[in-house]
Amino acid sequence: MSRQRIIAFLAALAAVIGLAILVPMASTASAATCASPWSSSAVYTGGMAASYNSHNWSAKWWTQGETPGVADVWADQGGCGGSSGGTGGTTGGTGSCSYPAWAAGHAYVTGDIVRYTDGNYYIAEHDNPGYDPTISTWYWDPYSCTGGTTGGGSGGTTPPGNGSFVVSEAQFNQMFPSRNSFYTYNGLTAALSAYPGFATTGSDTVKKQEAAAFLANVSHETGGLVYIVEQNTANYPHYCDTSQSYGCPAGQSAYYGRGPIQLSWNFNYKAAGDALGIDLLHNPNLVQTDPAVAWKTGLWYWDTQSGPGTMTPHNAMVNGAGFGETIRSINGSIECNGGNPAQVQSRVNAYQSFTSILGVPAGSNLSC
Repeated sequence: MSRQRIIAFLAALAAVIGLAILVPMASTASAATCASPWSSSAVYTGGMAASYNSHNWSAKWWTQGETPGVADVWADQGGCGGSSGGTGGTTGGTGSCSYPAWAAGHAYVTGDIVRYTDGNYYIAEHDNPGYDPTISTWYWDPYSCTGGTTGGGSGGTTPPGNGSFVVSEAQFNQMFPSRNSFYTYNGLTAALSAYPGFATTGSDTVKKQEAAAFLANVSHETGGLVYIVEQNTANYPHYCDTSQSYGCPAGQSAYYGRGPIQLSWNFNYKAAGDALGIDLLHNPNLVQTDPAVAWKTGLWYWDTQSGPGTMTPHNAMVNGAGFGETIRSINGSIECNGGNPAQVQSRVNAYQSFTSILGVPAGSNLSC
């Protein structure tokens, strides 16, 4: 074989070997690249992508603050690896931060900095036993990798200020002309930071409808924001479920209805307190002495509890199920399906009045 033919043969062989090596390498890189990490403060519309817990997710419709894998607004697009170059992520977030991942139940002290599951960083403002940084804003603040808190920047939960709430103070006073002075407008707006998706989700009409729906149910529960505590004192001893391992440390009769949503039972005080980073199990009176805490417990139920219904009141309003489903989630087992039509109508009347004050239609599916 001539020298030229040997060189050509070797070149061809090298090309074949190189191709054989390249093909398997390409097949092992088939994992999808992760989209930009999901952020609890970001707004997503239908079709937008975000990554969370090493999966890509696609928004089915408008959403903000609803966690992929928990809220059904997100469609799982499968596992992913690597980064699309977006900010945050589970591998380090923005800038040069390198802090440990937050762990639920782990004790933190003031000054500790953690990386949350949304890829953003938070600094402990007060000692806490591992409260969720995106919910317990008393204990945590968003933290910038360049140092210092972000004040609710791109990675944090930006709390609406008084001027951004869809209900003005004048409208609030119009809704509740005889309210107890305990139920302050400032207390309500201060509580909004606990659940930043409340009355900020969807179109301007939907935002106002949700605010009206919440306030209408609150009005019904409290006689127009008149009552702070449950009036039937004979019920007080009944709200202690002794089957719970933690019992009723504040006393057998300590967990009666309080606040705008009339929070009751020891297990609800514990659950609300755990979510908000406040020890309500041992200090239930905070709900009747601190206006912001009182409003936060109402928002806790509204945004996270489905009660006797099939969805949270928040989801009922932002996903178009209608005001009637909020009644079902709050007291449906007693009032809905003909249980107490007069009570249902009372709630509907308040809702229609409040939507009128806010200048939006009441929508459909008003009753349950």
